[in-house]
Amino acid sequence: MEGPTMLRRTTLLTATLLAGALAFTGCAAEDPLDANGGDSKAGDTIVIGSQDYYSNEIIAEVYAQALEADGFSVEREFRIGQREVYLPEIEAGAIDLFPEYTGNLLQYWEPETQARTSGDVYDALTAATPKGLRVLKQSPATDQDSYTVTQAFAGEWNLSTVEDLARVTVPLTLGGNSEAETRPYGPAGLAKVYGIEGVTFTPIEDSGGPLTVKALQDDDIQLAIIYTADPTLSENKLVSLEDTKGVFLASHVVPLASDRVDAGAAAVIDKVSAAMTPADLLEMNARSVNEQLPAADIARDWLAAKKLG
Repeated sequence: MEGPTMLRRTTLLTATLLAGALAFTGCAAEDPLDANGGDSKAGDTIVIGSQDYYSNEIIAEVYAQALEADGFSVEREFRIGQREVYLPEIEAGAIDLFPEYTGNLLQYWEPETQARTSGDVYDALTAATPKGLRVLKQSPATDQDSYTVTQAFAGEWNLSTVEDLARVTVPLTLGGNSEAETRPYGPAGLAKVYGIEGVTFTPIEDSGGPLTVKALQDDDIQLAIIYTADPTLSENKLVSLEDTKGVFLASHVVPLASDRVDAGAAAVIDKVSAAMTPADLLEMNARSVNEQLPAADIARDWLAAKKLG
């Protein structure tokens, strides 16, 4: 069944094709090709989506503004949920471009993958991506999931690695978005990879945000899944435990694109990916959290600083 996004895009595509036909009739001598080797920037609108996560929305906005600055038409469909919600939409063709994370995306399609390092994960992801989609070049920027505890809890039990949790003798509760309970890095992953048994799970639907932080600080949970590029880690005296056995895969920012993203648009996004560093992502996230700036402002400033806008 077509959703609202698909209907909008179908209508827009029909209008675009009709306009193109009329223009061709009136100006037959005009060359429709451009500097992208034949890919027309006046073609279909690129629908860009994002997770319901502020950092992901910032990256999606960077993509959108970079493409618009290069003459492409884009439509924003941001804050549309987590992977279980938006990936079926992407696979169905309703979304054309989406900022993703290599490790988590690979595990969605191949839960039993043995890839762990950056290069291996990217190669496996390239092979696992369904027909009609492709991943563009991965960025140096990372936003890694991590098991996180308070500094006080880490000090009490002498914790620095996930393995160290084996010495904790009090019950452990892990908090995170509800889908994490059944993902490979949920309680079952802790048991399988690290032998940490008996961890319970409580859903907190804010992607490691203030509700999760408060639950840690109140000792309602002892472990939380929080992204390493989250500025609240240092601000709230939280510690990411070192994942020595790789329960979390290497996770670089990577654009997931449909075949409707042509070579010219892909080249624009590849430049963005190459320019974005881990420090850049942390700084942009901090501006969102601390200054409460909208994603559009943060994206515009970053693109200007990188001379990409």
